[in-house]
Amino acid sequence: MVIERATGTRKALIVGLEGCFCAVPITHVIETMRPLPVEPISGVPSFVQGISIIRGIPTPVVDLGAILGTPGERPERFVTLRVGDRQVALSVNVVVGVRDLDTIMTIGELPPLLRRASKDAVEAIGTLDEQVLMVLRTGWELPEEVWRALTAQEAVS
Repeated sequence: MVIERATGTRKALIVGLEGCFCAVPITHVIETMRPLPVEPISGVPSFVQGISIIRGIPTPVVDLGAILGTPGERPERFVTLRVGDRQVALSVNVVVGVRDLDTIMTIGELPPLLRRASKDAVEAIGTLDEQVLMVLRTGWELPEEVWRALTAQEAVS
């Protein structure tokens, strides 16, 4: 699914992991897809699954759950993110869809995506690729009550 960019609102792609939901600002999302084959590479942190060829481009695949301390067994979806002039794929359990977070609360009230990530994981991401770290820092983890509010809002519309 190719994601259209929205302007003027706080739209985010909602993804699910083991036991939590996260929001990635839509401005960074290129597309979502079924997982493609991943070629493991040596000498990288455990959250880097390897390299996948996505639309002809060698793309690092990062397990978002592993960064947050809840590694998944097998990803069900990839979310390709724009990182500067490159791309990175996040492996996640489920892609819920695009939601407007402004309708629920202000973004400042949401916990940052990397709050549960270990200091070592954040440092490793920053050492490997500072732009990836900057993109991940723009995301949020959705507390259960926010997820329920988004789900209720969708049921009404």
